[in-house]
Amino acid sequence: MIQQRTNMDWMLRDLAESVPHARHAIVLSADGLRLAQHGTDPDTADRLAAACAGLQSLAHAVGSEFPHGDGRMRLVVIEVGGGFFYLMAAGSRAFLAVLADEGVDAGLVGQRMRDLVARIGEHLTTPVRTGEQLA
Repeated sequence: MIQQRTNMDWMLRDLAESVPHARHAIVLSADGLRLAQHGTDPDTADRLAAACAGLQSLAHAVGSEFPHGDGRMRLVVIEVGGGFFYLMAAGSRAFLAVLADEGVDAGLVGQRMRDLVARIGEHLTTPVRTGEQLA
């Protein structure tokens, strides 16, 4: 598991460094467990992962309102003073998040995120954690 996490950290570094103004990149499970990070300390990455879990849950609730959709969250983009936040589905029960400063090329962020998910999405799948694993 540690080696996989190191490999994902490297891939996130490649993503973040290929997009000017990208600050942080993290991979998380649907329940908010940080799986990999780049550009931030573990505490900040954990806070972002927890926030992402809430956002993907809200996006799923909104998605269920579309009668002909599948209800799955694919991408959430939030613009705030100072920058942008991107959250993308990245495998079964896994998500990729990127924080970027103002001036980022939104199309480039989306493209690089999609490329990474397409290349390694099956490796980002996270199983459902049982009660024993949560304790």
